[in-house]
Amino acid sequence: MAKTKTAEERNYKIVAENRRARYEYAIEDDLEVGVMLQGSEVKSLREGGGANIAESYCEVKDGELWLVNAHIATYAPAVTWGHEERRRRKLLARNREIARLWNATKREGYTVVPLVMYFNHRGIVKLKVGTGKGKKVADKRETAAKRDWQRQKARLLKEHS
Repeated sequence: MAKTKTAEERNYKIVAENRRARYEYAIEDDLEVGVMLQGSEVKSLREGGGANIAESYCEVKDGELWLVNAHIATYAPAVTWGHEERRRRKLLARNREIARLWNATKREGYTVVPLVMYFNHRGIVKLKVGTGKGKKVADKRETAAKRDWQRQKARLLKEHS
């Protein structure tokens, strides 16, 4: 008999993912924040119009957290009153968390990177951001080697079992 999904599992929907972030940065910790969006942006995301956070980054400016250079496609029925595709979007987090992120960015080499944009179980757009330090070329090679070894190991175990 098939296992039925709970309400939370049914409504959780990933909109955009920054897969490159874990390759480029050593992510130390992450944080779930809200995103201030216009109505046409939310409708575009619900429709599956497309979002891209791979080229975006987060910055703390004047005590507020901002998402810069994230792309959310235009919503066709709202072309006249629509939104700008690559505008700066305010991220919602507690002052304590913003201060912690600001302190992390002041350390050498640390940055705040968007990891995943998704609808939570209540249907609200959330963004998972992570604080990470840029990897050197050798670290990237090591990560790729580990991933390849895990893949080979799984293949070998599958063949012998």
